[in-house]
Amino acid sequence: MFLRRDSLGEMFREMNRLHDVGRFFQRPNPFAAGAIPLVNVWEDEHTVYAETDLPGVDVASLDVSVTEGNRLAIVGERKPMDIAGGAWRRQERGSGTFQRTLTLPTLVDPNQVTAKYDSGVLRITLPKAEAAKPRRIPVIV
Repeated sequence: MFLRRDSLGEMFREMNRLHDVGRFFQRPNPFAAGAIPLVNVWEDEHTVYAETDLPGVDVASLDVSVTEGNRLAIVGERKPMDIAGGAWRRQERGSGTFQRTLTLPTLVDPNQVTAKYDSGVLRITLPKAEAAKPRRIPVIV
């Protein structure tokens, strides 16, 4: 069986169309159009930790707060890149403001929370409130 030249061209056009449809299902950029950055949260016996990658975000634009004893809010902005005299050929890293609010797994002491921004990674340490820490109860015989 032989393919005619126009059949081969039609096959490549169809493959390109399917490739474009595949882009529709790709995971969205965390900073695009009001989307939110991804956050890892874990805990040990005394502390809850949160970490998020925020490359290119100026530390002065970051605002970290704890409300209601267990609600962590991270707000910030990535400024758009200025490419004076140039033209975009591909732009996958978005810009703009973002806000992420998480309910933590336990109450934390908001007066002891610390946040460190290093090499584009925001690391937040949230010590648990005394009321939330496990207590060893002696058993009386």
